[in-house]
Formats: sequence, C-alpha cells, structure tokens
Amino acid sequence: MTHRYTSTAIFLHWLVALGLAGTFALGYYMEALPFSPNKLKLIAWHKWAGITLLALVVVRVVWRLTHRAPSLPSDMGPASRLAAHAGHALLYVLMLAIPLTGWLASSAQGVSVVLFGVWPLPDLLGKSRELGTALQNTHRILNYLLLAVVIGHVGAALQHHFVKKDTVLARMLPFLSKQ
Repeated sequence: MTHRYTSTAIFLHWLVALGLAGTFALGYYMEALPFSPNKLKLIAWHKWAGITLLALVVVRVVWRLTHRAPSLPSDMGPASRLAAHAGHALLYVLMLAIPLTGWLASSAQGVSVVLFGVWPLPDLLGKSRELGTALQNTHRILNYLLLAVVIGHVGAALQHHFVKKDTVLARMLPFLSKQ
C-alpha cells in the first residue's frame, strides 16, 4: 500500500498549483485593463503560461496513470470517497479544458498563439468571431469553476488535517509527516 505520493507527483502538483494561481491572477488582472501594448504583452504571457500548464498537466496525467496514488483513509465513507474521486477527476478535466478553450478561442478570433514569441502553434479552428466570443466566455466560466473546485479541494485537505487529523494532507506535504 502506498502511503504518500511520489516526489515527482508532489513536485508536479505544486508546480501546476503555482502556475494555475499565477495564470488565473494574470488573466483576472489583464481583463480589466484598457486595450494597450502592455495588455497585448500580458495576453501573450497568459497564453504562454496556459500552453506551458497544458503540457505540465499532460505530464502530470501520464505520471498519475502510471503511478498509483496513496489509498484513501479506511474510515472514509462511500460518499466521501466518491466526492474525493469526482473532485480529482473534475480538477484534471478542467486543467486540460481551460487551456484548450483558450487556445481554441484564440484560433477562432484569428489571433494565433506564438509560444514564447518564437514557436507559432497551429490554429485549431477557422476564424469565427461568434465562436471565438463563445469560447472566450467558456474559458472564463471554466476558470471560475476551477477556482471553486480548488477552494473545495483545499478545504477538504485542511479538514482532513485539522479536523480528522489524518495523513491526507501530509501525503502531499511530506514535511507534515510524523514518520
């Protein structure tokens, strides 16, 4: 039985978490800015971060599929187990869907994604203003849904640590381990 995540899984978890927080914050900040060269630069950085996160999440999914996660605590009931598995599945789906909808929106809006200003990525769709707007709105909504799921994820981890006093959080933060 596995008692904690691998070092690679822990590293990818926290790297993606920091990347998501930064990319979300940048997206939220730049939305309110007036159109300017600075806003265009921030949009490019946001796209670069999103594509980089997409690649990291794919690596993370592959790692997760090839390395067993620690078992859930034996005292967790069926509803709690279902909620934990559903929450994790939703996190992965959103972490993949959000950058893809951003890339699709850029393609539909006729604004190619050029990774790091050097590597042009293929447009995934033909130009369509209406579709671009719909995809941009979907991208925004999915980001707020991810924020809600992450808040639930963090809340559940803190509840396990401070209320249930089990090792669920320590599996992802080994310095909390009492071993």
